[in-house]
Amino acid sequence: MLDRDGFRPNVGIILLNQRNQVFWGKRIRTHSWQFPQGGIDRGESPEQAMFRELHEEVGLHPEHVRIVARTRDWLRYEVPDRFIRRDARGHYKGQKQIWYLLQLTGHDWDLNLRATDHPEFDAWRWHDYWVPLDVVVEFKRGVYEMALTELARYLPRQDFRNRFLRGNARARDGDRHSPLLGHESQFELPPGASFDPNPNANPANDAPPADPLPFSR
Repeated sequence: MLDRDGFRPNVGIILLNQRNQVFWGKRIRTHSWQFPQGGIDRGESPEQAMFRELHEEVGLHPEHVRIVARTRDWLRYEVPDRFIRRDARGHYKGQKQIWYLLQLTGHDWDLNLRATDHPEFDAWRWHDYWVPLDVVVEFKRGVYEMALTELARYLPRQDFRNRFLRGNARARDGDRHSPLLGHESQFELPPGASFDPNPNANPANDAPPADPLPFSR
């Protein structure tokens, strides 16, 4: 479903944990990392599409998250011709997206990358809020910057005192910590997932695009 300008309606999802880190997923069988996103089906509202994609891609349900904010207008990016199927060139130009900022109210173990028979990601990690701008494929970078910038004002405030106390309590209890995610972070792999500690091993700019046509996402 394309608009008259050749852009496919789409939703993007910025999922936060309690430390305002963002979910960053590795596209299955590639070294390309990105936020969850997907197309809006005919008859769906952006919010309905967002919740559908949230479950299909990371296994979460509405009760696992809280909507913090969304972008006011469509944000657009064009896909370079070399990434578009030859018979679609001239008709398809790219994506127009509504972005949602969500906060995880459940737990890391609620994430499930194998929630459907057609998984989009095979690994994931929590990232500092602005880091994705450094590693996302180049033609998406402008939209990522616009979405992150517009939604940054709605980031939940952090209670550093309580976070410090919780961190000390976990240390005393001997909880497992990931050295890659900071000494206060606890990392849980979702079912069927692996953890790639270095998303920059093969830069996203050199990897296949996340959305070759046909755009199922």
